[in-house]
Amino acid sequence: MPTVSAHVALTLAHHIDHVFGVMGNGNAYFLDALERSTDVHFTAVRHEAGGVVAADAFHRASGRLAAATATYGAGFTNTITALAEAVQAHVPLVLVVGDEPTSGPRPWDVDQIALASAVGARTYTVGRTDAAATTVIAIEHALTYRVPTVLAIPYDVAARDAGPLPQAPEPRLPDPLAPTGGFARATVREIAEALAGARRPFLLAGRGAWISGAGDALGALADATGALTASTALGRGVFPRPEFDLGVTGGFGAEGAMDLARRADVAVVFGASLNQFTMRFGDLFAPGTRVFQVDVAPTATHPHVAGYVRGDARLVAEAIAHEVRAIAAEPSDWRDSVDIAEARKQETGDALAPDGRLDPRSVASRIAELLPEDRVVVSDGGHFIGWANMYWPVASPDRMMMVGTAFQSIGLGWPSVPGAALAKPESTIVLTTGDGGGLMALADLETAVRVAGGRGIAVVWNDAAYGAEVNLYGLKGLAQEPMLIPEVDFAALAAGVGAEGVVVRTLDDLDRLATWAAEPAASRRFLVLDCRISGTIVAPYQQEIIRVNS
Repeated sequence: MPTVSAHVALTLAHHIDHVFGVMGNGNAYFLDALERSTDVHFTAVRHEAGGVVAADAFHRASGRLAAATATYGAGFTNTITALAEAVQAHVPLVLVVGDEPTSGPRPWDVDQIALASAVGARTYTVGRTDAAATTVIAIEHALTYRVPTVLAIPYDVAARDAGPLPQAPEPRLPDPLAPTGGFARATVREIAEALAGARRPFLLAGRGAWISGAGDALGALADATGALTASTALGRGVFPRPEFDLGVTGGFGAEGAMDLARRADVAVVFGASLNQFTMRFGDLFAPGTRVFQVDVAPTATHPHVAGYVRGDARLVAEAIAHEVRAIAAEPSDWRDSVDIAEARKQETGDALAPDGRLDPRSVASRIAELLPEDRVVVSDGGHFIGWANMYWPVASPDRMMMVGTAFQSIGLGWPSVPGAALAKPESTIVLTTGDGGGLMALADLETAVRVAGGRGIAVVWNDAAYGAEVNLYGLKGLAQEPMLIPEVDFAALAAGVGAEGVVVRTLDDLDRLATWAAEPAASRRFLVLDCRISGTIVAPYQQEIIRVNS
């Protein structure tokens, strides 16, 4: 007869196709059932945090429910930072873990429910008679609220006979939130009138717009009003007409593009929380700009918002476009009167910085010329995040992910690669990481190389320091010794796990990327570019942070 763990595995298998994690005492029976009785693919990582990170990246790149697994105790506590990131980033995933026996905790057990709750994740504990039903409830919670859930299997029931697998119901999910009610309809009409009468209309979209499938509706609204468009870092590529798009707003944006955004007289924001980085710490829009927001949050999320509609970005965009067409006003000619291509140009920098090390801007520019077009960029956290975001455009939001930034973490880069690689099996996966975060996540360098193989590239921005700390606190006169890292040979580390490593000290050293990209993926190895950059070049977004903190 199937065990409790088998009930969990077989029920979960109806809703997932990949699980990432590390096997241990607490999840051994779950993984055994998964391997023997389902078509779900298990990918072993080398650190439990990496299992949650890989699942997180898998969801961001595929849009599908993700799953990870770890054992109890130390295995579970290793997942906490990655779990907190997934909560903050609103990533629906199920983390299957072992837990203390029902008879009570052992010396090595901890209060896992309390730990998960502390970072915002809810725990569902299965029993001998309700394992399948509880699994469905956990899935339903993850998908409804777009958060990770923990599904715990007590140690003493994991292998117990649970009887025949019951017919588990499908998860019940809410319908998209429509702009119903008199107040919402009136605000939709107000936004339509404002856009129809605007001389310089502007639409901004975030990841929420992508999740709702609002791209076509937003494109139609932009065309109907003549609006310029832009996105947050996690919404890049959501608008269908790049010739009228300013790129990413905030510190990742080109200065000319941000100058145009500031000239907008009406701005409508879809599916974006308007955090301090997107808003350039309050300077994105001019004081006279009328700002409207559309989101699923209970209320507006920024004090600059003058009108708010709670609703699904696609449905609200369609409703606004309908009202604009009813007004029958001529669209603004703003988008045809400005040179958008010129405004989007980023500063390229010099080949070398004054200290003789590479200028990261020139490195980023050159890599952008050489990267395969069909790419997915995954980013660790750190000072370097500006370079990929500023210089490596991607086709859609599911091709640029920053795992770690929601929780302000570093060290989640390497395990992001296998999740993205399995979600996008035909694309090249490009990791951008720093030396500090790269070392912190080193356990899953092997996982990245093993899973992505010849479809993987890692760019390590090696400045022998924790660059963000040097910029923020070294400039204030704090002791810099704790901020420094002995220069590590990442090319040699990569070779140790079967990758090809290249130390990049000049722009000519990047020619290997050109020849690598021209080779068939099946005949090449994972490529690690160990870029020895200068720490004296400060990314524009970091300059904004320095200004605010000074």
